[in-house]
Amino acid sequence: MNQAIPLESDTETEVDFMELDTIIEDEFGNNKENLIMILQAIQRKYNYVPQPALTYLSAKIGIPYSKIYGVATFYSTFSLEPRGRNIVSICLGTACHVRGGERVRERIQESLEISDGQTTEDQRFTLESVRCIGCCSLGPVVKINEDMHGRISSDQIDRILDQYE
Repeated sequence: MNQAIPLESDTETEVDFMELDTIIEDEFGNNKENLIMILQAIQRKYNYVPQPALTYLSAKIGIPYSKIYGVATFYSTFSLEPRGRNIVSICLGTACHVRGGERVRERIQESLEISDGQTTEDQRFTLESVRCIGCCSLGPVVKINEDMHGRISSDQIDRILDQYE
């Protein structure tokens, strides 16, 4: 099985089973106890966990597909749908909310022309609302990938998003 298979839901993404072998065997020794770390590595590679990768992983490490699927859907850190190259997380926890987090989210939605949980057509951005990012004193806070943008207002959104072209 050393071929790439296009996904039905996203014809641009292909799963390379040789790369999966490298992740599963070389990085994690084919050890089923490393399931979560393997899923994290697959997600880093594809920016989500493609269904063919779950099927292949099941056969490769001997864990039933249903159990792997259960793990992948239990943890919110995993996505089974294609996501944008840049993940935009807007904090709507109490501190950010009272400081205008909702207005910031509305401006992001307008700028990207997507709703919460959606990905732009060009696959550049995915918008996710979260309840707390953990830096309440900087609210409202937007996290893009690993970059934190604190004390922002809705009129700063376009300038911030432009940094991620």
